[in-house]
Amino acid sequence: MKIFFQKRNGLTLIEVLVIAVVLFILVILLLPGLPRHKMKASRITCVKNLKQVGLSFRLWAGDRGGQYPMQPSTNQSGVIEINDTFATFEYFQLLANELGTPKVLFCPDDKKRPPVLNFSDLNKTNTSYFIGLDANETLPQTMLSGDRNITNGFLPKRGILEITTNYPAGFTEKIHVSQGNIGWGDGSVLQVSNNRLRSEIIANTGFATNRILLP
Repeated sequence: MKIFFQKRNGLTLIEVLVIAVVLFILVILLLPGLPRHKMKASRITCVKNLKQVGLSFRLWAGDRGGQYPMQPSTNQSGVIEINDTFATFEYFQLLANELGTPKVLFCPDDKKRPPVLNFSDLNKTNTSYFIGLDANETLPQTMLSGDRNITNGFLPKRGILEITTNYPAGFTEKIHVSQGNIGWGDGSVLQVSNNRLRSEIIANTGFATNRILLP
């Protein structure tokens, strides 16, 4: 006796519905994690950029008596006499050989600042990071660089903020949502919340002022 089996040509309606429900549940579970993952990746990139910036300052200083560009005289390749007139991108142009590429001056979360490929095209609209005018390699508690959304609660004067224990320093929501990254005088980088930043400033009372030049 021969037994014939009917060949199936596709999924039943019930099977399709089950698959659709499973896929829907997976999407619901996975989607909330995607923005957080993207945010974490951009923060990591930002930290790497600032570490490269810090290293570049130290390499530059290594050939010039341990001084950053803000400290030597203009006849020693520095800019101390014209600190108040220099823009952040001009400091970074001085470090072009050490930085290698201007792409490291761009934070992925800084959506309004497009990166450029050449240092000759660099200007204040292409840099995401500030310059600490009082930074010193021998004073690790001084601020060397960091996210430009830092604030002391007041408007900058000629592009300069004074970050001291007298003002509630912190970060705005423009880039890392009230958080930021700080490159310190010794080249190290720290991810900080507003509360952590204020704690760091209070802890480093041995250095009274950090003058921040914003891009």
